[in-house]
Amino acid sequence: MNLLREIENYEPYNEQEARDKNVMLGFIKNQTNVLTRENEIAHFTASAWVLNEKRDKVLMIYHNIYDSWSWTGGHADGEENLLGVAIKEVKEETGLSEVRPIQKDIFSLEILTVEGHLKNQKYVPSHLHINCTYLLEASDEEELTIRPDENQGVRWMDIEVCAKVSKEPSMQKIYLKLNEKLKVRRKESLKGKSWEEVFCEDCL
Repeated sequence: MNLLREIENYEPYNEQEARDKNVMLGFIKNQTNVLTRENEIAHFTASAWVLNEKRDKVLMIYHNIYDSWSWTGGHADGEENLLGVAIKEVKEETGLSEVRPIQKDIFSLEILTVEGHLKNQKYVPSHLHINCTYLLEASDEEELTIRPDENQGVRWMDIEVCAKVSKEPSMQKIYLKLNEKLKVRRKESLKGKSWEEVFCEDCL
């Protein structure tokens, strides 16, 4: 399973990621239907942290179910290529036609709790999202459109504001972590590493 190897090769950023990684690996090895919603306890999802070309804005949607500004993402639904899932979800949820990976490897790992809710007039029990996050890029000049069945708004936001606009404390921590990781990469780029061409000098 390629996803298993991808997670095995992932270098955790902090204790949260290290412990979540171990749980994820055990989950893959010991559970069935990990890529589909048939596993009602937990299943894989893919999320995207989408930056503009100047790296000073993040693309957010106002999620209907969570009633909060949120990153983009969705269920694997049987697809093992979670990078592809993340890109597809960005396009579907925001109307963007051009979305590119800044890096093809996983950018962040997290296990997310989902409270029971109604979707399409059907109750979905509380469960876990075993989530892989990918770092993507898009133009902030391209027209955005909402997807009414999923969200009420789509907007580019200042990279320092995205955590503040979220109503979900657990997600605020994740967004802060993602931006912290970006700043670390920015510092690495100043030392002449490969991210030098990725982040501009006047942001992050």
